[in-house]
Amino acid sequence: MTEHKRKVLVVDDEPTICSSLALLLRDSFDVESVSCGEDALQLLDGHAAPDLILLDVMMPDIDGLSFLKKLREIELKIPVIMLTGASNVKGAVEAIKSGACNYLSKPFDVEELKASIFESLGNHSTPEYATRGSLKGTIAADFGPMVGRSGPMGKVFADIDTIASKDSTVLITGESGTGKELVARQIHERSGRSRGPFIALNCASIPESLIESELFGHEKGAFTHAVERRLGQFELADGGTLFLDEIGELSPSVQVKLLRFLQEREFYRVGRSKPIRVDVRIVTATNKDLETQVKAGVFRQDLFYRIHVIHVTLPPLRERHEDIEPLVENFVRRLSPQYGGRELTFSKEAIAALMSYHWPGNVRELGNVVESLMALAPNDCVDERDLPRRVRERPSSEPVGPQNFASGLAFEDAERMFETEMIVKALRRANFVQTRAAEMLGISRRILKYKMDKLRINDRGEVLPVQDS
Repeated sequence: MTEHKRKVLVVDDEPTICSSLALLLRDSFDVESVSCGEDALQLLDGHAAPDLILLDVMMPDIDGLSFLKKLREIELKIPVIMLTGASNVKGAVEAIKSGACNYLSKPFDVEELKASIFESLGNHSTPEYATRGSLKGTIAADFGPMVGRSGPMGKVFADIDTIASKDSTVLITGESGTGKELVARQIHERSGRSRGPFIALNCASIPESLIESELFGHEKGAFTHAVERRLGQFELADGGTLFLDEIGELSPSVQVKLLRFLQEREFYRVGRSKPIRVDVRIVTATNKDLETQVKAGVFRQDLFYRIHVIHVTLPPLRERHEDIEPLVENFVRRLSPQYGGRELTFSKEAIAALMSYHWPGNVRELGNVVESLMALAPNDCVDERDLPRRVRERPSSEPVGPQNFASGLAFEDAERMFETEMIVKALRRANFVQTRAAEMLGISRRILKYKMDKLRINDRGEVLPVQDS
């Protein structure tokens, strides 16, 4: 299969910049360029939108900021990275507030540019969010761009509507792939901050040594390679919403600084002695059990209470199977422009197989399955035999659930049995190497050790009997 390349549109009146970017990015992206804003708008109108735009600030007809505002007016949501020949803090803030994902100075570092592109696409390219059609309109779903007709999702939608009008800190929990960032975006877009920036940061994707600078910014000369002042995500989100995904991955030192901001509404750039005040709403998300991390001493209890003001829980896809068929239809509509207008339908047997699968990767996994079918299915009507093997082949044993436990067993005892069995199996598969077992379970070694002590599991995977007092 030929890999489908993301499309990047370069809008710059310097031919050398356009040709250089086309050369530098051609291995990873399909690059097209125009020399002015008017040409870019004409290109977008009636054509499939690019995945990302690299936009020059200074252009002869429409400057970059005016172009961004036009994109917002026509409600075309494409990630935009601004390029400028002058390092200008005020200009960077204006660009971010107008909807840009990032702001880079020329001459730019190629690796930094590529990293910024990949990060921006990661935040905006999931089919549930993407707007890949023309300027004529977007694809509506059940709740903005979100799909869900089940009872659990109806509650989530009602919670979003209620939360949006408040300005409290929000914690969104749910398994990986359930759409936590999408919920955060809906909270922002339905709030009084909707005209301000929405900045998303995955705390797990940034090395611990860089996360403080990424969040709070740094002054020129604050550390080696700090060749100029850089704004952090808190400043860039001023007047809007800062979404911190995987909040449980923050180091203890950064947790302290985040706690201070939530208490005082101010922070310090790295290398700066004067505090900076900003007006930012914090929305956080995690797929981990923060209460367990608090007990294990990995996450600060006082920070947990600060971010847990309002709590939204997203149900896994296996608990809302009735949403699978409308989700599939929505994915097909959204992906159709990328695949030549192809429209797939699914047989009853295929839908039944999709609804029988347990979807460990949730909505993200379902979207990936639909996209693979858009690219590879031999016919426009998908049958069960066209589905991936893992979907069409039923598992030999069902996941542990209430029906597997003896009648009358207390919930706490059932939970303890389940956790014990999972940890012992992981330890045996990892040859009793705790670091590897923790990776298999998706938790840190420290939390694994905490659970082992709590459940009386020794280093050899043996469950020790409770001693009489």
